[in-house]
Amino acid sequence: MPADPQPALKDWFNAARYRQIADLLADVHPGFNRRRFLAVASAGLDELTLIQRVRRATEACHATLPPDFPAAVALLQRIAPRVQHGFVGIFLPDFVGQHGHRHFAESMAALKFFTPFSSSEFAIREFLRRDLTRTLAVMERWSRDDNEHVRRLASEGSRPRLPWSFRLEAIVADPTLTAPILENLRTDPSLYVRKSVANHLNDISKDHPAWMLAQLKSWDLAHAHSQWIAKRAARTLIKAGHQPALALFNFGAKPAVKVNGFAVRPTRLSLGQALEFSFSLTSASRRRQPLALDYLIHYVKASGGTSAKVFKLRELTLGPGETVVVTKRQTIRDFTTRKHHPGRHRLELQVNGRILAAGDFELRR
Repeated sequence: MPADPQPALKDWFNAARYRQIADLLADVHPGFNRRRFLAVASAGLDELTLIQRVRRATEACHATLPPDFPAAVALLQRIAPRVQHGFVGIFLPDFVGQHGHRHFAESMAALKFFTPFSSSEFAIREFLRRDLTRTLAVMERWSRDDNEHVRRLASEGSRPRLPWSFRLEAIVADPTLTAPILENLRTDPSLYVRKSVANHLNDISKDHPAWMLAQLKSWDLAHAHSQWIAKRAARTLIKAGHQPALALFNFGAKPAVKVNGFAVRPTRLSLGQALEFSFSLTSASRRRQPLALDYLIHYVKASGGTSAKVFKLRELTLGPGETVVVTKRQTIRDFTTRKHHPGRHRLELQVNGRILAAGDFELRR
């Protein structure tokens, strides 16, 4: 029998979840209007996206909690440890992001409080958009906090291109605005924080690659934490064959290798089937060579043209005359971010930013 379908992400906020939130609020707020909360939260629920459902929880809180902002936030702080679902708890900082603009100090304290329970990364952007200088000053202090969740908030919340949120155009235009935050976190002991710093820098690389690489070059890349951040931060540039980024990690030299037996199988397949390609790579150098291997798939678009997507394959070092055999399988399936279209697709092998082999496959309806 086929496996049961996974529930949609938006069902993290369903009628039962709103009832749970109402129960929590009723425990801490005498006279809480549970019926009104559920009516506001659930109206037209089936048609709402995940983000819209988060906002409905915020709107329901605003409709039923005290009109005094600090009093309302105090009640939300009392239920925060009891929500017991990381993403669902995001309505707590969202309430602050939507209704706390006239209470800056209280809002900053609330977002710091909420972020260990459910990240305040989206809510803080409402304040960055309205009062960039003052909010960044607070976030710089957060980047030196003892709590890893608060330090991550400093980096993640100020990302220029945070997914699921609006761009911070001022930071997109001027990456120096968040440089003090990133500098404070460049050797952070928390992997959770380091991932955010790397993603922040990767955002910057899309608009200011030279500036981003200059920052990395100024770091002590012998430090394991800084090296990890730097490699991940430069991943988009490396996959794009950006030579200065490749050179920073010793992948800049033209590869002295021979590709043998490059094959793509099957040459015809349907959506949901697995594609496989394989090859052997032999060093033609007298020295050891660091090599960054990636592959590109030129996906057919609805218009009939193609658009290339680069995938990381592996990194390795080949000794003189050494050979390595590589095999990779990838299932061709639709995602929310990519829909496949029938037609002839091209797959290319990229080594140190250079295309060394290619093959085609036909995707059928």
